[in-house]
Amino acid sequence: MDFRASLGKTVVIVDDDEALLNALGFSLETEGYQVRCHPSVTDFLRSARPWEASVLIIDQHLPDGAGLDLIALVQEAGILAPAILVTTNPSRSVQARAQELHVTLIEKPLLGDTLFSEVHRLSDH
Repeated sequence: MDFRASLGKTVVIVDDDEALLNALGFSLETEGYQVRCHPSVTDFLRSARPWEASVLIIDQHLPDGAGLDLIALVQEAGILAPAILVTTNPSRSVQARAQELHVTLIEKPLLGDTLFSEVHRLSDH
């Protein structure tokens, strides 16, 4: 991937795992993305500017809500940034709702470059 192709694109990450949040944020910044990290739904709703996002990465299991509920709320507000839901062992209902919301589902643990490949693909649209 051409580093310059990412410049100016913003990835918003919502995950309560501080180590994962920091690692993803750092890795995406080194690839040229602007990154905004939020540890909770509440923090995201208070301080995020989702209309600036090129891609949203949201954990399903947050201390103050479900990732898919947050994605639905963002979509209902007219924010059209594509979303990636990260979760462990998604139930059939989570898989079905993710599909209904047109959300990419990536399972934890995050192995290989699947997440980064998907961020690149979605941010290029």
